[in-house]
Amino acid sequence: MLASLLTVLPIFALVATGWLAARLKALGPEATRELNRFVVYLALPALLFGIMARSEPAEIWQPGFILAFLVGTGIVFGLVLWLRLRRGEGLAAATVDALSASYPNTGFMGFPLAAALFGEIGLAPTLVAAILTACVLFGFALVLMAFAKRDRQRSPILALVSVLKSPLLVAPALGAVVMLSGWSLPEPVDDFVTLLGAAASPCALVTLGLFLAQSQGAGADGTGRRIGEIVGLKLIVQPALTFLVAGPILGLPAHLVALAVILAGLPTGTGPFMLAELHGQGQRIAAGALLYSTLASVLLLPLLMVVLGV
Repeated sequence: MLASLLTVLPIFALVATGWLAARLKALGPEATRELNRFVVYLALPALLFGIMARSEPAEIWQPGFILAFLVGTGIVFGLVLWLRLRRGEGLAAATVDALSASYPNTGFMGFPLAAALFGEIGLAPTLVAAILTACVLFGFALVLMAFAKRDRQRSPILALVSVLKSPLLVAPALGAVVMLSGWSLPEPVDDFVTLLGAAASPCALVTLGLFLAQSQGAGADGTGRRIGEIVGLKLIVQPALTFLVAGPILGLPAHLVALAVILAGLPTGTGPFMLAELHGQGQRIAAGALLYSTLASVLLLPLLMVVLGV
């Protein structure tokens, strides 16, 4: 347990650095927004492009891993959405809750954690998980929000198009072109992509800390029980479902089972909070899920690693 905790400690230390910088006002809300834009529009796309361009097709196309990750994510999303709608809540609020309960922080925490635990072999599957999370899951949530808002200027089709234009999808798509062509990146280009991509993980983790500092007080208005349900589903139910599909049902290799479960067990990412802020719906719930799932994962992630034998 101690060894597992020490493995993830540098990751959470970077998150804590961002939180402390915000609390001490060394970095303000503008820094949060701009640093997040740097990660989303420059550093993380460079990382995704580089991983995809340097991979082999067999490393990316792993249908068993994709299915296990999608089933765990989809069941939790669908379950929360159904329960909230059954209680008579609106589609917008139900969508924010469902996304908060099923959106693992693959982009900000997944890559540094996969690299620390599995080395290079863990990066390609993590790339797949990040695309499924940031594009497929988030894109579906955007479509539902467009239906809920009945915004003719942002129809479900336009919402889907905006996801397809995202740098987080365009960059790996371009990387896939390089991979399938058999080309090698010219050395100056490869060095540029490596340098820019190397900034993704530390900047993303510091940005996460900044987001967490802005989430202080989440749950203080009586939403604590609701946030607790979301956190429990995110950190316990989702990885458990993923394990059942990846292990007993599909019989994937041990390292893929462990990686799929750990990625599914990551805390809630910033996507739901961004969606809630964009539509002015459920911000406190999304912020609370982000804050408390991250705090709980400090202990739960090392415990999950011990159980999986990582």
